[in-house]
Amino acid sequence: MSSAHVSDSRRISAIRIVIARQNHETNTFSPLPTPLAAFNPLWGAEALALADGMSTALGAFHRYAEGLGAEISCPLVAHAWPSGPVDDEAFEAMAAALLADIGLGCDMILLDLHGAMVTQSHDDGEGELLARIRRAAPGVPVGVALDLHGNITRKMVENCDVLIGFKTYPHIDMFETGAHVCRVMEQIRSGGARPRMALVQPPLLAHTLMMNTTVDGAMADIVALSRAAEAEAGVLGVTFFGGFPAADLAEAGPCVVAVTTADLDPAAVAGKIADAVWARREGFVYTQEPLADSIAASRRAAEQYGGPVLMLDHGDNCMSGGTCDNMDVLEAALEAGLGGIVAGPFHDPQAVAEAFAAGSGSEITLELGNKIAAEGFPAPRPPLRVTGRVSRLGDGRYTITGPIYTGMECAMGRAAVIDTGTAKLLVTETTHEPWDQSVFLSVGIDPAEARYLVMKSRMYCRPVFEPLASAVVECAGGGVTGSDYSLFPFRKLRRPIYPLDLAADRWQPEEV
Repeated sequence: MSSAHVSDSRRISAIRIVIARQNHETNTFSPLPTPLAAFNPLWGAEALALADGMSTALGAFHRYAEGLGAEISCPLVAHAWPSGPVDDEAFEAMAAALLADIGLGCDMILLDLHGAMVTQSHDDGEGELLARIRRAAPGVPVGVALDLHGNITRKMVENCDVLIGFKTYPHIDMFETGAHVCRVMEQIRSGGARPRMALVQPPLLAHTLMMNTTVDGAMADIVALSRAAEAEAGVLGVTFFGGFPAADLAEAGPCVVAVTTADLDPAAVAGKIADAVWARREGFVYTQEPLADSIAASRRAAEQYGGPVLMLDHGDNCMSGGTCDNMDVLEAALEAGLGGIVAGPFHDPQAVAEAFAAGSGSEITLELGNKIAAEGFPAPRPPLRVTGRVSRLGDGRYTITGPIYTGMECAMGRAAVIDTGTAKLLVTETTHEPWDQSVFLSVGIDPAEARYLVMKSRMYCRPVFEPLASAVVECAGGGVTGSDYSLFPFRKLRRPIYPLDLAADRWQPEEV
């Protein structure tokens, strides 16, 4: 099959398919809580209505099931932005909804998960969920789509029939990944033998900044090898998971998962790719430069090319669980005398409340950011004192125009723009990734007019903002999402592991 569509001749109205989406990338070092409300969960009929047409794996699942003429049930659609471990009550509520629906009886289960969810009680959130589902429906085939940044475990692999992840970062193949899962699941539904799966993991902790699949390098090369392997007879799917390093658990880091027909050894397929990963391990290591050097590089770029120069504050990256209130990069830029700055969104509900109390057009002095401490990390510096005019107040709502999460309605909480003369600062009530120019346009700021554009992002802003930029400079401010692993108080991570332990230089692929 070339897509998730199924011809009318193969429609079988008697089957019932359960589909669901539950996503969270957990930064175990992040102090941001993750209660049930953070997931904005939809249940039952509302969840099913949203699934129809989503540009995610869930949307592909719905299209596939609809093409079969199946009865479709979607008990849950829940997505929380990266933050700290998921509250137990939230996990149990979502799991209960899924299990209750599955308990009504079904012929197939299709799940759009992340692969790096940690809860207060379970280091392997997805593995725990899948194990419960397997116990509740032991004979029902289960297909799972995962994020490229999943920390994949044996428990996940053992408790589903098909497991396939994204191959792009930034992630622009969510729907395509779901369709891939459906193609393999259709072979099971049509009477074929259950596929075999294997997971192989080298002792490597890759840096997220080296996982960009749009540039030449080790990541793009390994993804190309994975695609090539999928063209071989009997190979149904190969995913190279880059892993999510800001998680203190034994399995954090890259791995390869292969799905094959019953007559092929998936461990041999995955091991061949994992061996190539290990040979290219230096290509997954990012060495950050001092912040002062990044500020100087930004100035040189602006002087040579004009603006906007895109300054990415990856140490406090929203989409990896950053607090988005670390002010190191902005403070360094201001101290260096940079002007024409547009920066944000900064997460500071107290500052937003003060701006709203002062009113639009008022002059105001704020103690901005540096208010959220993280256990095991250096204490925040004092808040950054800024004085400026409240140039805009808004509800923080906008719609993404693409290419990631196209059409999704977003809410930053209430938003305030403080214009200091040298910088326009966007301050919001919640942490928020700059997915779209509308993050700024919705509050009256044209990012194309900035000389320096400072954002708390690592990768997801790039498809939208790189085309505007004269240059991109990665800036290492403080926070819980940085690339200096020596700052992370790992306790559970398997050791030795490269590059934390340079002695980890001997490894032979074997099935995990």
